[in-house]
Amino acid sequence: MDNEKYNDLKLGERGAMISIIAYILLSILKLVIGYLSDSAALKADGLNNTTDIIASIAVLVGLRLSRRPPDKDHGYGHWKSETIASMVASFIMLAVGIQVLNDAISSMFESGKESPHIGAGYVGIFSAIVMYFVYRYNKKIATQINSTAVMAAAKDNISDAWVSIGAAVGIFGSQLGMPWLDTLTALIVGLLICKTAWDIFKQASHQLSDGFDVEKISLYQNVIGKVKGVKGIKAIKGRYYGNNEVIDVVILVNSTLTITEAHNIATQVEQIMILDHGVYDVHVHVEPN
Repeated sequence: MDNEKYNDLKLGERGAMISIIAYILLSILKLVIGYLSDSAALKADGLNNTTDIIASIAVLVGLRLSRRPPDKDHGYGHWKSETIASMVASFIMLAVGIQVLNDAISSMFESGKESPHIGAGYVGIFSAIVMYFVYRYNKKIATQINSTAVMAAAKDNISDAWVSIGAAVGIFGSQLGMPWLDTLTALIVGLLICKTAWDIFKQASHQLSDGFDVEKISLYQNVIGKVKGVKGIKAIKGRYYGNNEVIDVVILVNSTLTITEAHNIATQVEQIMILDHGVYDVHVHVEPN
């Protein structure tokens, strides 16, 4: 199973590389055109993409580190490297988001603010189209390999597409004699960057602190409870190794069973959870009842 998981991570790296290339090209385009056209919204969108470059690199590094096999001081492997990288990326994104907000607020007090060139709006539309196709590609990979990290990257891709559309709307709207609309859009972009950073941080910290989906725990409890020979479940807990689910469960079995019979029931529980529900590892403790 480990080899299959490692191959999935390698496939996920391809999606991260596609995102990095797209973000590099688009951030350069947006920042250059943004400064030439004096568009606060497009410059903010360009800075947003620079944070996305860092976030995608962090995902790429995390995926590669996660593929390293267990060693003498990492007996459980390096799966959590991906989650740690995501948390680091969230701090960087938050810093840039605050900078975008600061620049936008400062530009509100500039006198003689003029509408940016309409060409900046077309750049925003073009960027949105590119990011939509990157989103479709990463979503397909994330679904194929069941990767929450790559799926999070895909969601970031589609949010960037919406940000670019919002920037374009602000730029086009400013052509109607409302130059302040461009600055307002920059403020919204800054807030969106901060929100994305918070969402990534919240998910990463939840996993690193051994948080787990309570609905999945309830589902797994029902599944295990239906296994032949299981009289009840005394305790069940879940945690993550990166994107891999690990379940710890204490099952109750008939006290008259032999050790071998009880062991066979525990093995059946493990096989059902791993083969039918994609759980990476299951620790089953058996108690007589």
